[in-house]
Amino acid sequence: MGTNSKLEGTSAAAIRRDPYEVLSVSRDSTDQEIKTAYRKLALKYHPDKNTNNPEASEHFKEVAFSYSILSDPEKRRQYDNAGFEALDADAMDMEIDLSNLGTVNTMFAALFSKLGVPIKTTISANVLEEALNGTVTVKPLPIGTSVSGKVEKQCAHFFGVTISEQQAESGIVVRVTSTAQSKFKLLYFEQDANGGYGLALQEDSEKTGKITSAGMYFLHFQVYRMDSTLNALAMAKDPEAAFFKRLEGLQPCEVSQLKAGTHIFAVYGDNFFKTATYTIEALCIRSYEDTTEKLKEIEVQILRKRNELRQFETEYRKALQRFQEVTNRYTQEKQSVDELLKQRDNIHSSFTITKPNNIIVGGGSGTTNGSTSKNSGEDSNAESPMEDGGSDGKDKSGKKKWFNLNLKGSDKKLG
Repeated sequence: MGTNSKLEGTSAAAIRRDPYEVLSVSRDSTDQEIKTAYRKLALKYHPDKNTNNPEASEHFKEVAFSYSILSDPEKRRQYDNAGFEALDADAMDMEIDLSNLGTVNTMFAALFSKLGVPIKTTISANVLEEALNGTVTVKPLPIGTSVSGKVEKQCAHFFGVTISEQQAESGIVVRVTSTAQSKFKLLYFEQDANGGYGLALQEDSEKTGKITSAGMYFLHFQVYRMDSTLNALAMAKDPEAAFFKRLEGLQPCEVSQLKAGTHIFAVYGDNFFKTATYTIEALCIRSYEDTTEKLKEIEVQILRKRNELRQFETEYRKALQRFQEVTNRYTQEKQSVDELLKQRDNIHSSFTITKPNNIIVGGGSGTTNGSTSKNSGEDSNAESPMEDGGSDGKDKSGKKKWFNLNLKGSDKKLG
């Protein structure tokens, strides 16, 4: 009964349309056909172009969600076999688009960014549309040279990098730096079927020392990019998890090599308020073979370490849970011992406090008797010589007192 309710609740909470239907493609569509359909629909429903249409935002998310399934071979296979239930819901979280919000929200986004939380932003619809239509101005960027410039916020400068067969075989690196620590994106566009350029890769700038930089590496073997957003989100939820999730941000780049010909790159101004100052350069890594081998080796070690950490996290969590259980018991046992000792002390106190009270009460009654029998004091003293000798000071003063009184009395009589 409980299982059925759970399934009903899950399906009711996540009613989604068929990704193929959303993108208007057939089940046997090629990757390129799916990509082209996605680009057109994403631009159609992009928030930039639909400021007065709140439904467009939902369509935009639906299109992006559908593409995230069909663009991934494994997710597409899982969906084809068993539908949405086969997909990991946690892994399908949508990225937040904060690049095209109003002024107030944009300021909040900038504030979060300053606090060290990396915020993913998407490219302006105008830039994407101009690139897809092929109406952008492309400047040549010969291999081995660099170009510096300033790009306005949410605008892009396009560059054409032409490489030979030999350079393509050696491998290419395109990198952008900013000594002004500007925020920008490095973009790579591939030729689209209609003659324009479709966005294929993007790298956000990251601060390294006193500069911000971003790079793309086409080295004929699988290279990886580090997505620091995953680590930031993990840290926000659980500081300890941040360590274990740190290497999870290492993701394989979609393109590992370039063919001979001209390739289009762009620098996109990603700062919310001001222009981005940058220098872009394209290099053939023929003279960096040792460096690329070291990169390959290091990334293999990181991937191995990531697998080790996944296993270690399980061990760590179990040990942490056991430690928590022991710590809780320690606290309980301490409270128990403290309470027992407190009760014991209270019982002891009741004995020691009651006994003096009885003595005080007895002494009080003796004093009272003494004070009420002042007239018989003389007789008492006379009858108890031992008491007189018990305290010399009292006895002497007592005798003196009675002597004085007697003298005064005899003086009065004499007078």
